[in-house]
Parts: sequence; C-alpha cells; structure tokens
Amino acid sequence: MPAVLAPSLRGYRRAWLRGDLVAGATVWAVLVPESLAYATIAGVPPAVGLYAAVPALVLYALVGSSRHLIVGPMAATAALSAGVIGDLGVTGPDAVAMTTALAITVGLIAVVAGAFRLGFLASFISEPVLKGFIIGLALTIAVGQVPKLLGIEKGDGDFFAQLWYVVTHLGDTQLLALVVGAAVLAIVLGLRRWLPVVPGSLVAVALAIAAVWVLGLDAHGLDVVGPVPSGLPPLGLPDVPVSSYLDLASGAVGVALVGFAEGLGAAKTYATRGGYRVDVDRELVGLGVANLGAGLTSGMVVNGSLSKTAVNGSAGARSEVSAITAAVLTVLTLLFLTGLFALLPEPALAAIVIAAVVELIDIPALRVLYRMRARYLSGPAARADFTAAVAAMLGVLVFDTLPGLFIGIGISVLLLLYRASRPHIAVLGEAQPGLWVDRERHADAAVTPGVAVVRVESGLFFANADHVRDALAALATDGTHAVVLDARSVPTIDVTAARMLIELTTTLRAQGVTLAIARDIGQVRDLLRLTDESAATVFPTVDEAVLSLTKEP
Repeated sequence: MPAVLAPSLRGYRRAWLRGDLVAGATVWAVLVPESLAYATIAGVPPAVGLYAAVPALVLYALVGSSRHLIVGPMAATAALSAGVIGDLGVTGPDAVAMTTALAITVGLIAVVAGAFRLGFLASFISEPVLKGFIIGLALTIAVGQVPKLLGIEKGDGDFFAQLWYVVTHLGDTQLLALVVGAAVLAIVLGLRRWLPVVPGSLVAVALAIAAVWVLGLDAHGLDVVGPVPSGLPPLGLPDVPVSSYLDLASGAVGVALVGFAEGLGAAKTYATRGGYRVDVDRELVGLGVANLGAGLTSGMVVNGSLSKTAVNGSAGARSEVSAITAAVLTVLTLLFLTGLFALLPEPALAAIVIAAVVELIDIPALRVLYRMRARYLSGPAARADFTAAVAAMLGVLVFDTLPGLFIGIGISVLLLLYRASRPHIAVLGEAQPGLWVDRERHADAAVTPGVAVVRVESGLFFANADHVRDALAALATDGTHAVVLDARSVPTIDVTAARMLIELTTTLRAQGVTLAIARDIGQVRDLLRLTDESAATVFPTVDEAVLSLTKEP
C-alpha cells in the first residue's frame, strides 16, 4: 500500500476544478440535512452529524484511493451505532460520549486491519447477505421514524413490536405533524423522481423551516429540533474511561465491517466507471482515518455513501476536491447557519430519514435472488443466496442489527458448505464428435451403451468425497461395464478424495466395472499419481476413454 497522500489528486488538471466545485456544492446540499437526520438515528444531537462530516470528508480525501467516494454519516452505521450503545445501557449525555468513542474504536480497528492488509475480510459479507441486512436495517429505521412523522410516542422492542405499537396508536396522530411530515416526504420523493438534479432534502428543509417561522407552527404544538450549537466542535478524546473502548470493541468490529463493505462497493462502482482502480487495503485505512477524525472532533461513526457518491459523480466530480469543497461549505454552515436549523420540524427530519432509506428497501433484488436456483439441490440450499439474504433481513428485524448481520453471515457460510458437499454431478452425452454435454440440459445427446460418462462440477475434497463416491457407484448398474469421470471441471483434489477414488476403483473392479479418469489436470493429476499411480485408469480425453472402454469385452 503506497504511503503517498491524496492519490486522487495526482495528475490533477485545472480543467477539472469547475466540475469539482459544482459537485462539492451539490454534495453539501444533500450532506447537511442528511447528516442532521442520521445523527438522530444514532440517538445523538443533530449537530454531531455535522461534526463528523467535516473531518471524514477531508481525511478520506487525503488517504483514500477513490476519486469519487463521499464519506460521512450514513443510515446503516448510524443504526448500528445506536444498537451498540443501547446494548451497553448508556443513555443521555453519556451516550454522546460513547458514540464518539465508538467512532474512535472503529477507526483504530480499521487502520490496524488496513495496515495488516485485511481488506479481504469484506468478502465474508456476501452481496446477498449485505442486501438482506440493508433491507432489514432500512425497515427498522423507517418504522422507528414513523412515530415522529405522526407526532406520537415511539414504541420499544424489535421491528414487529414497534410496528404493532404504531398501528395500535394511530388514533393519537397529531394532524399538524402528519401534514408537515407528509409534505416534506412528498417533496423529497417527488424531486428525486422528476427533478433529480435538485437537492430535494435541502429544498424540503428550507421550506419546512420557512413554514415554521412564517406560520409559527412551533407555537401550535409542532416539535422542532431546537437550538443547534454554532461554531466548531471541541477537539480531543471523549470523556469516557479507557475500559469503555474495550466494551465497544466487539460491536465496533461489526460496524467497521458493514461500513467498509458498503463504502467499498460504492468506491469500486465509480472506479470502474472512471477507469481506475481502488486499493482495498488503502480504503480500509481511509475508513479508519475518517472515523478517527470524526471521533476526535466530537462526531459519530462514518463510512462511504453510495447515494452521496452517486450525487458527486453525476454532478461532474473528477477528484476528491469535491469532497474538500463540501467540507469547507459544511464548516461555514457550522459557523454561520446552524441557527436556521433550530426551527426544523422533527416530522420533517423523520421524513428525510424515511426518504433516504426507502430506496434501500430493494424488494426486486430479493425477487431476483429467489429466481436464482440450483436445480440439482432442494430446500433452502437450492436458493442459498436468497435464503442468506432473508436470514440477514429477519435477523435484523427480530434480533437487532449486529446479531442479524452475523446470522446472515453464519447461514451463508453453512449453506456454502452444504452446497460444496453436494456438487452437481452431470451425466454426459455426446452432442457432436468430441463435445460432451449434460444430458439434463441436452436430452438428445448420444450415450454409449455400457459406458457412463460423468462430470463433477466442483473440486473434490473431504466434505464431498462420500457424496461423489455414492453417485459414481450408483451409475454402475446392470449393463454398465465402465464409468468415465471427466476431470476437466475438477480444479482441485485433496488426499481424502484421492483415496476415495482409488478405493472406489477397487470396489467397482470387483463388480466388473472399470472406473476411468479422463482429462485430469494440474493438481488432480499430480496428487492421484502420488497417492497410487497404478490404481487409476487415466486417458487424455473422454473420446479416447470411451473408445477404449467400448472395445473391452
């Protein structure tokens, strides 16, 4: 990992400056209201979101490898932060200090992991698991914001308990809160749909504040955010004991993993579009440094944002100058504009959060995963990706955020092991001379009487050795005098599987059946010969094996 700072600024051209400045201003227009909203998800004052945004934008720009990624408070990690702090039973002002301490802990973990080149760990969260996790998280966040939208008290418990509370207390809805919240939600979603270049969140916030100021809606019982401190945040470590960092460590690992996976996906997406590459380990360090900066400036957990990165890219950004521009404008907001947000209605803030997460509830993606089925398996394993996604989603909805994530990962790994232990074993036929195909897909492919040709579509190892042995032995029926294993699709083999083939050769030979191996390659060839060179009958091609074995009496 190179030590040079600001890789996205290398080779910078003056012609890029205008696009970067415009993109930075556009990102700022989205970033400010969303940072205020995401802070409420984390259970801290709205200003904490702005405190975190400034150092996150600047420090990632200096360390990260992406030219487009925007780092700041995000809904998923904000909800995870609230869950981690809530599990420790910390409330009130102490929760703010612990939230800041969590950002520092996440930062330290990410920096150390990046220094040791552990970026590959993000691959342990598969895309379906992350999709299900995000959907569950979005639903949980949305149902948690609905009471503010309706002007009622918030219920406790998991997603279903909170949803039931909302349903049973609809009669307590405050009409004014509902009107304001619904209007803001309609403005944000409407502008996103028909005028996507307009920063809908900023427009809605400005209109809501103006309505409160002109009509005096706060005097009619509408809850507002209240005073937002102006000026720059205090610097330094939060006032928590050292032992608190150890208490936060386990939760911080999950937060870092989710934040890194989400940000890396956004970074890779725009790197591909921009024709450059991102350094996975450098991205991990960039996430860590951004969180350290956020924590040392009284902020909250941050990570890369796909939505704001999309805004950045579509507005013409060519480098992280756009992020630095957004950071400068956010500093000006903290110095001179925070007084305006005191009249921001709470239902409007809830509407902005709901609008931000509703696009994450990607039900069509679940339908796509459901259609992806392994035909040779049955039950949940046949739709392993869909099962893992639903497990992560339900885990979040029932057991909370981090347990839901690890439930999804655990089930994904279990299903992967199950599928690996049950590889597809295709019975082949000859579609044309030299071309052997799966007869399940090509029923008209010709078969050679007395010779069964099969292909194992997997490596052979201890977990699937018994399954493969049983399947090959089952082919040795009456009238079959040879079984040919096409090994071209077997990239690897271990000692257990090699011995299984040798033992099966002996067993079938006793039944008058020859087991032959065709097209053994690489490690398979080497290990079989090392194990017992005399046991296996090996042919260079399937055609030669079938021809030779057909001539046998």
